[in-house]
Amino acid sequence: MPPYDPSAFPPFAVTVDLVVLTVRRHALCALAVRRGEPPFQGRWALPGGFVRADEDLEAAAARELAEETGLHAHCPAGPPPPYGAHLEQLATYGDPKRDPRMRVVSVAHLVLAPDLPAPTAGGDAHSARWAPVETLLEQDGGLGREGEQSAPLAFDHARILADGVERARSKIEYSSLATAFCPQEFTVGELRRVYEAVWGVALDPRNFHRKVTGTPGFLVPTGGTTTRQGGRPAQLFRAGGATLLNPPMLRPEV
Repeated sequence: MPPYDPSAFPPFAVTVDLVVLTVRRHALCALAVRRGEPPFQGRWALPGGFVRADEDLEAAAARELAEETGLHAHCPAGPPPPYGAHLEQLATYGDPKRDPRMRVVSVAHLVLAPDLPAPTAGGDAHSARWAPVETLLEQDGGLGREGEQSAPLAFDHARILADGVERARSKIEYSSLATAFCPQEFTVGELRRVYEAVWGVALDPRNFHRKVTGTPGFLVPTGGTTTRQGGRPAQLFRAGGATLLNPPMLRPEV
């Protein structure tokens, strides 16, 4: 067998792209950054960047998240830091023509976080903003301001975003991941509004309360109450230890 010759194989780069989702003003929103450099300079895109030679994929995703948005990822098994974000690998995208610069394979990651403040752009991102996912997935991109020509998301980011949104919508059916959109202590009503925003449907409050409080290990009462939503004091909960929900929270048919 001849010795391995690296030069016999064409080089290609690896990037990480981030589908960062949160619930703002009762709507599922994604983070978009305006590209500050070619290709697609001036177009909106998902945050991300090239993987360095000395880092693994998760470290690269966490670094890009911090550099481009000021947010910090945390391991799901550990306590979330202030403005922390759940981070998991989503899928790999390798169309040879997806990047005009060279052959680039992207490993996309899904990031879920509670209602967050306005992001801080960094790296090669000219600006960053939250936008409703339905707006970003519209054919024309939907982010054009008055008098400004809008355009689709750069690269194949519309497909990546759509895949990330569907992952979130399906995963909150059978896992406790919906609590990643909530603060550390939350009410059943706040959790219900997360499900409504992610699924895009209205849920019956009484049935929802019965299901989530009756699912073993899903929610744990903290003993406190809050009036931040107005009206009578509402009981506060935190995420329980269950990672899989039995029975699952089935998505209503629209």
